[in-house]
Amino acid sequence: MAGPVRTAERDEEREPLDTGSGAPGPPPPTRRSRRPGRGLLVALLVLGVAAGGFGVWALYGSQWLRVEKVSVDWTGGPRQLERAEIQEAAAVPLGAPMAALDKGAVRQRVLETLPRAGDVEVVRAWPNGVGLKVTEREAEVLVPDPEGFIEVDPEGVAFALVPDAIEGVPLLEMELDSGAGLRRFGEDRIRLGAVGVVSSLPADVREQTEVVRVRSWDAVLLELADGRTVLWGSPDEPEAKATALTAVMKAVPEARHFDVTVPSSPAAESG
Repeated sequence: MAGPVRTAERDEEREPLDTGSGAPGPPPPTRRSRRPGRGLLVALLVLGVAAGGFGVWALYGSQWLRVEKVSVDWTGGPRQLERAEIQEAAAVPLGAPMAALDKGAVRQRVLETLPRAGDVEVVRAWPNGVGLKVTEREAEVLVPDPEGFIEVDPEGVAFALVPDAIEGVPLLEMELDSGAGLRRFGEDRIRLGAVGVVSSLPADVREQTEVVRVRSWDAVLLELADGRTVLWGSPDEPEAKATALTAVMKAVPEARHFDVTVPSSPAAESG
């Protein structure tokens, strides 16, 4: 008997055999990245905690990093304050941990206790020192007082009383007229303006100025050592007035009185 007859349709339904020559095979197994074991992670965590704990203990609990000495240095300018009184005012706690030092509190204690101290920088000098860098105030003018002279710095801060006048520092004589000007500006502002006039003077004129007389905001008069005078006017336009004064003094060296109240039109008188 003849075998079963295969129709063309059944032949078409058959898929061709895979010979393995170019067809992709099954995907390779995925490799998992090796991760540290739980034991290693725990060990690292313990080491981190131990290191942190040791650091905290070294900073605050050990005897290694504690304040043992306080040094004082000056940044320049006058040095009227004594090293011992600065250290006493600072009240840095000896034996305390360096890391616990409150630098702001130390600075504030010095400034509040010693008005002559204009600024104080507090620095840690590891492993066991604290440094105080002091800037003292410097007198720009002296205000006469029944007990001596009050030192006033360029910012108008009265910071000390001295028994004798300081050579090279002009006296500030406030002879204010009662009136609208005084009510408008006030004594403190007028005084600060007069101090600003001294700060803005040309160096050679500043050295010769002995007295600054103030009657009002608009009436500031300078008396020089050789008897010459300068009518400055108000504290306004200080740079322009300083430039005008230098120019008119050079132009009329024999003059005895100068007026720079209007800096664009300075004047000079010989008599």
